[in-house]
Amino acid sequence: MPQTIGYIRVSTTDQNTVRQLDAIRLDKIYTDTCSGSTVERPALIELKGYCRSGDTVVVHDISRLARNIEDLISLIRFFNDKGVVVQFLKEAMIFTTDQSNPMNTLMLNLLGSVYQFEREMMLERQREGIAKAKSAGKYKGRPLSVKPAEVLTLLSEGMSIRKIANQLGISTTTVQKIKKMS
Repeated sequence: MPQTIGYIRVSTTDQNTVRQLDAIRLDKIYTDTCSGSTVERPALIELKGYCRSGDTVVVHDISRLARNIEDLISLIRFFNDKGVVVQFLKEAMIFTTDQSNPMNTLMLNLLGSVYQFEREMMLERQREGIAKAKSAGKYKGRPLSVKPAEVLTLLSEGMSIRKIANQLGISTTTVQKIKKMS
């Protein structure tokens, strides 16, 4: 019996998933709490293995399924090749297995490109902001997860950077950063 399956994605645990598919009756829901920049998301992978021919995958909007046009098209093709319909509520678009709606394909490409552009612009602004903060001495990166004195003591005892990193459960980059600071 065909099912209506929801897919929800938010980027962080403090974001609310309720608004995405609250107005539609679904047989099953898959929820990811991670970036949409990759298709290697646990719930998405599980959804891809679960859905069967005749099912419909419902997503709130295009950006919830993929953040770049290649992944978006690839995912829709994957589902359609399995005989699964993909429906986007916000954009009011449905992609069926017959793929006979050229207007939907055009809109998908346009909207997918807009979402990808939007994401790239946001990342560029973020990089610019970090660069400005660094040059003003306000951005020093994430706080250290270890006491520098601990690392410096081990370094002074002649222990290698790699061994210190393994012993303290930190990266070699962190050890090098502390060494450089001293």
